[in-house]
Amino acid sequence: MGIYDKYVLPKILNMVMQTPDLTKLRAALVPMAKGRVLEIGIGSGLNLPFYDKQVKVTGVDPSAELQVYARDLARDHAIDVEFVTDTAEALASENNFFDTAVVTWSLCTIPNATDTLLEVHRILKPRGKLIFVEHGRAPDASVVKWQDRLNPTWRKITGGCNLNREPDQSLIDTGFTIDHLDQGYLRGPRWATYTYRGIAQPNK
Repeated sequence: MGIYDKYVLPKILNMVMQTPDLTKLRAALVPMAKGRVLEIGIGSGLNLPFYDKQVKVTGVDPSAELQVYARDLARDHAIDVEFVTDTAEALASENNFFDTAVVTWSLCTIPNATDTLLEVHRILKPRGKLIFVEHGRAPDASVVKWQDRLNPTWRKITGGCNLNREPDQSLIDTGFTIDHLDQGYLRGPRWATYTYRGIAQPNK
């Protein structure tokens, strides 16, 4: 890991992920999490202020640098969090353990999103739920053209983030039923802001 990825990028990500539009989506969806919660890609902990104080969160993220911010937020907001500095493709948890999983703006970056979602499916209880907010492939051909064109460069400067993944289809392909899905552009460049958000359940 170079100096940019280790020291510069975490600060940039922590700043840009605090826009009003993103914060509004966190405030709407994260409080739905109940019980034992697994957060995939907890990053700098920007979801933590919105959790119910009764939950127990296990936060997974390979970036120890981002977790420095998250630990401060967990303390400030009195949220019970166990931090795991690991990848999400192979989770150290027993089957059917968590009540809720939360993943926000992370499936775009995880190297193998399919393996991650299969792991989330495994560790969720049969009536558990997955709360998700992700950006991804737009429905407009003119926007997709730019997403595909920009993606190789975008990945290099954003720590592996992809502009053109399809999170809704990934959920279906890995055994989830999407109970609720909203889609649309947020403010900003259309090639970077088409957003999927909703609730899914594992088919068990």
